[in-house]
Amino acid sequence: MNPQLRRRHFLSMVGIGALGTTALAACSDGDAGDEPADGPVDLRMTVWTASEDHLALFQEIADAYIADHPDEVSSVTFETIPFEDYTTNLTTQLAGGNAPDLAWIFESNAPEFVSSGALVDVRETLSGTEGYDFEDVGESALELWEDGDALYAYPFSNSPFVMFVNTDRIAAASQPNPADLVASDGWTYDAARDVSAASVAALGGAGLVVRDFDYMNWTNLATVWGGWDAQPWSADGTTCEFDSPEMVAALEWYQDAVFAKNAIPGPGTSADFFAGDTTMTITQISRASSLDGSFNWDIVPLPAGPTQQENIVGQAGVGVLAAGPNTQAAANFLAFFTNPENSASLSLYFPPPRESLLNPQTLAAGNPLFSEAQLDIVVDSISGATTKPSHANFAQVDTTARGALDAMWSADADVAAVAADVCEAIQPLLEG
Repeated sequence: MNPQLRRRHFLSMVGIGALGTTALAACSDGDAGDEPADGPVDLRMTVWTASEDHLALFQEIADAYIADHPDEVSSVTFETIPFEDYTTNLTTQLAGGNAPDLAWIFESNAPEFVSSGALVDVRETLSGTEGYDFEDVGESALELWEDGDALYAYPFSNSPFVMFVNTDRIAAASQPNPADLVASDGWTYDAARDVSAASVAALGGAGLVVRDFDYMNWTNLATVWGGWDAQPWSADGTTCEFDSPEMVAALEWYQDAVFAKNAIPGPGTSADFFAGDTTMTITQISRASSLDGSFNWDIVPLPAGPTQQENIVGQAGVGVLAAGPNTQAAANFLAFFTNPENSASLSLYFPPPRESLLNPQTLAAGNPLFSEAQLDIVVDSISGATTKPSHANFAQVDTTARGALDAMWSADADVAAVAADVCEAIQPLLEG
C-alpha cells in the first residue's frame, strides 16, 4: 500500500475519514529535513498531561534549547489535549491540515501510527546527535516504534503499573499491610480483594480501583488479567482470545470483586485514591505527583494471580509528524528533549528507556517522593514487563470491544457468554 493510501486508511480507522488531496500532499514519508530553513520556527507538541509540574519541566527543557539554538527555534508550545480524547483530537488535527510538529502517542496506537506513514523516521537524527548515546536506549523499548531499520518515535516513558496503597486506611481497618504480604509471598489478587473489601466495610469509601479504567478503557485491565496469563488476542494480532479460559476466569474474578465482594467500585462510582478515601489503586508511578501529604502511602508490585505475577508498563512515544511544518527542527528538538541529561530530569515523572538510568540511585535524584526501597520496586516492575495491548487496527477494535464489554458490567452478567460475544464482534477487525 502506498504512503498516501496507508495514511488515508489510518485516519479512516480512527473515525476521521479520508484526507483530502492537499492534506495528503503535505504528509511526506522518509527522514526529517524536507522543510526550507528560512529562520527560527515555532514548534508545537501535543501532550495529554495538564500537570503544572510536568509542563513546567517541559518548558524548562525547551527554553534551554531555544537559548542554545536561537536561529533554529523561537518557541516551543506544549498543547494539552485531554487523555480520554487525545488520539481522536490528534487525528482530527491531522485530517484538518493542522498537524503539530511533535506528539505523544499511546502504546495502543503505536502500530497504527507507525504503519500509516504519519510519522517521520528519527533514527538518523537521534543516533547522529553528538552526546546522545543512542546505544544506551534499551532495544526492547524501541520495538513497538520500529519498522525495519526505521524508528518512528522515541519511547520517552516506560511507566510501570504498581499498586499504591493508603496505609492509614489499611491500619484503621485492621488489615494486613500489603508490604508484609509481599515479604511473605502472600500478595495476591485475592488478598488485595479481601483487604479492600474489609476496608470498605469498616470505613466506607472505596477499596481497589484500577485507575483510568472507569468501565471504558478496558486495556487497563491488562494489569489484572496478566495474573491469569490472559491476553485479548494472539501474539500476531489475528485471533481473539477474550473467550479463552484464562481471560474468562480473570474477568469472572473482577466481576465478582465488584458485585459480590464490594471490593471494587461499580460502574458510575467516582473514586480517587489521591483524595484519601480509597484503599488502593493500580496506576503508573507518574501519578505520584497527585499525592499531597494528607495520608500515609506506599507502593507495592502488582499482585500475583493464580497463574503468575506479571509486570505491565504503559509506554508513551514522542514522534515527529510527517505533516508537521517543521520536521527537521522538530527532530532536532526531540534529540535534545530525550538526551541523557534531560532524560534524567524527565525520570522524575517518566521512567526512561535508557539502561544507565534504570537504577534506584539514579532515579532517586529525580523522585524525592519515593524511598530507595520503593524505587527498587519501580525498577523491578519495568524489568521483563509486558506492554499494554496494541494492535494495527486498534482504534476500531477498541471501540467495538468497549461496546461489547458493556454487557459484562452488571451483577447478573454471564461473563463467558459476553466474552464470546466480544470475540464475535472484534474477530473480523483483527483479521482486517
